[in-house]
Amino acid sequence: MIRLQNLTLQRGPQRLLEGAELTLHPGQKAGLVGANGAGKSSLFALLRGELGPDAGDCQLPADWRIAHMRQEIETLDRLAVDYVLDGDLELRRVQRGLAVAEASHDGAALARLHTELDNADGYSADARARKLLAGLGFSNEQMERPVGDFSGGWRMRLNLAQALMRPSDLLLLDEPTNHLDLDAILWLEGWLKSYPGTLVLISHDRDFLDAVVDQIVHLEQRKLTLYRGGYSAFERTRAERMAQQQQAFEKQQAQRAHMESFIRRFKAKASKARQAQSRIKALEKLEELAPAHIDSPFDFVFREADKVSSPLLDLAEGRLGYGERAVLEAVKLQLVPGARIGLLGPNGAGKSTLIKTLADEIQPLGGRLTRGENLVIGYFAQHQLDALDDKASPLLHLQRIAPGEREQTLRDFLGGFDFRGPRCDEPVLNFSGGEKARLALALIAWGKPNLLLLDEPTNHLDLEMRLALTMALQDFEGAVLVVSHDRHLLKSTTDEFLLVADGRVQAFDGDLEDYARWLLDYRARQQPVAVASGADKTDKRAQRQAAAALRQQLAPHKREADKLEKQLGEVQEKLAALETRLGDAALYEAGRKDELRDLLASQTSLKAREGELEERWLEALEVLEGLQRELEAAS
Repeated sequence: MIRLQNLTLQRGPQRLLEGAELTLHPGQKAGLVGANGAGKSSLFALLRGELGPDAGDCQLPADWRIAHMRQEIETLDRLAVDYVLDGDLELRRVQRGLAVAEASHDGAALARLHTELDNADGYSADARARKLLAGLGFSNEQMERPVGDFSGGWRMRLNLAQALMRPSDLLLLDEPTNHLDLDAILWLEGWLKSYPGTLVLISHDRDFLDAVVDQIVHLEQRKLTLYRGGYSAFERTRAERMAQQQQAFEKQQAQRAHMESFIRRFKAKASKARQAQSRIKALEKLEELAPAHIDSPFDFVFREADKVSSPLLDLAEGRLGYGERAVLEAVKLQLVPGARIGLLGPNGAGKSTLIKTLADEIQPLGGRLTRGENLVIGYFAQHQLDALDDKASPLLHLQRIAPGEREQTLRDFLGGFDFRGPRCDEPVLNFSGGEKARLALALIAWGKPNLLLLDEPTNHLDLEMRLALTMALQDFEGAVLVVSHDRHLLKSTTDEFLLVADGRVQAFDGDLEDYARWLLDYRARQQPVAVASGADKTDKRAQRQAAAALRQQLAPHKREADKLEKQLGEVQEKLAALETRLGDAALYEAGRKDELRDLLASQTSLKAREGELEERWLEALEVLEGLQRELEAAS
């Protein structure tokens, strides 16, 4: 197990942990959360043995294999698949030994090393590496390209794949979803759920944490506090504790009134039943959890636009792409004030192409794009962080676009983005990615936009800033078009989804759970279908017989898949009810130890059952889809 006892950890003059205590048992999955700069990454360095405690003890089993996601890459000439295979150090050791033994014709060594290779699953290693890369969005062609050909974000995906490739007892992942799209995040969730070792995960994605971890370690005021359950259970428990503080009461009540008012307004104008209900549930959950964030350093709004056009923007028969290559065809899109649209679609399908076209960064190849007379766009994309002036301070950035405004007004506005005091006057040269993202959003918010085009706005943002952005978007009166891998943001701020896939943009009548199922089917359809032999093509009678046999096979598999899906839903309902009970602060009192132990045992059992059912259900779906494809080919 991992055991921290009376631990003190210091970096330079800053004390990060003092008298901290923590115990994690083998196989547990924990999310590590806390404010930026609180010491989360330093705690990871301690667990990796790169730092030593300044006082107290940090104990890990001596034989544990530790894997972590590196932040840098040196071997740019390695092929992507070979770079991932390098993560398995034991495999590479055996392979080097085999090369030496073969060169020296050492039969005894060859026999021994082939046994070791088999024990290390070496014969399937290449296939496993390629499966990891495919799950993270790499095509077969990309797998054979040198690492140096990839951008920074894709190199981080390679580092993640390398960490997952390494056999480990303890897996440390620091913001693994930062450079992933929604498709890759859904795949990673499934992989981590089935990971048999101990997992410690730093993430600012609450839905990802809820899906993967069974407890939260909160780093606050130099202490570590362990909360049972996922991130939502942590929020509930912390909200209850903070609600008991009289100092917080008034702000909590104001926040609750604000959320209740917004939900009433939204319900009154909600039109699409399924998506509207999904968003209402997200908002009601946010209302319940808002008190857990009353001490957030962020509090801002997007300033109200001076004028509005309707429609703000109208695209008809759009042909979008680069140079002569069209990525999207026949795109029809009209944005009016109040529209809340989330873009879904597989990686590379054209979501960013659409946003860049609307933002006037690239021109449409065809069709008609009409912009409203009073259109003011607020456009956020990751490359804009690099466009900030490294030598200028946040205050100077804002003064350049508001030269006639009082300095104190600008400072007050920047304070809502947690740029306060001397931080307002520091050059952005040494700012973190999160601080640069906050500044870029501040500049957009000041500009009084009536259309927000947001391409992955939550990258680098911590949980508190993501919540503040969600609240600000809910109050925004203009139109919003957003691409995000943050499902909580999508569920809380959008009313409808557009699906970008196969060169088209069309309405998606469903929620994010429906999209996950669509994505599973889409991936299955991308797999190459075996070509029938010439004899099969000519034997029509055999084709009909084969089709009839396949139809007979379909029915029981369909019943099995439906049965498993129903059982999975029942288990998930029980888990949700159980985690609500675990969120009760009174449960952790000394006199209720037995009740707590029984509930935790039930939670462990239900989570294991959930994982088993989910795996069987996905396998059943895969078999069913395979039979359906065979039936289509045979018909």
